[in-house]
Amino acid sequence: MRRKSVVASAVLIAAVAMAAAPGFVGSRAPGPIHPVDAAAFKPVQLAIPRASAPPPVARLDAAHDSASLMGTDTRFAIVGARQPQRATTRRSVAQPQPKPRAAIKPAKYQIRGYATWYDNGTTAMRLPRGTRVRICGPGGCVQRVVSDYGPTAGHKPDRVVDLTPADFRRVCGCSLGTGTVRVTVSVY
Repeated sequence: MRRKSVVASAVLIAAVAMAAAPGFVGSRAPGPIHPVDAAAFKPVQLAIPRASAPPPVARLDAAHDSASLMGTDTRFAIVGARQPQRATTRRSVAQPQPKPRAAIKPAKYQIRGYATWYDNGTTAMRLPRGTRVRICGPGGCVQRVVSDYGPTAGHKPDRVVDLTPADFRRVCGCSLGTGTVRVTVSVY
């Protein structure tokens, strides 16, 4: 019984699809184009009463006006005409010129000794990691953060800092062949 209803449903669907679907694509040859006769177009008269004037529209309050609202008292600027000067409400006050200077925070304490270099990419001192230091020598100063522990105090106790080669050249003002340079380390 169920099989008969499935077959009947399939036949019904096929019949509806064949009736609703157009013929095969391209089965008809295109017909000639027939122009529409101009006499088919006729003017149509609509019976609409004409109003004498449009109904008045109530004006909204000032909160709905835009910043560029033009009213009856709006004046236009003429290009090339001299504009009246507006009164400034702010007085100009003579300000003192800032003096260029560098303010360096005072150090907690200073250490004097020798700096050496080693190619590890860190600044090493016998201080806790993260301590901010300023190392000054005859060639200049660098500000660094201690990132390694060293140099050992047993062999040469007057060595206080190990620098990267670039920092050593900047502080020393000389080549790496010098080996050591006298420095002052300010600890912040």
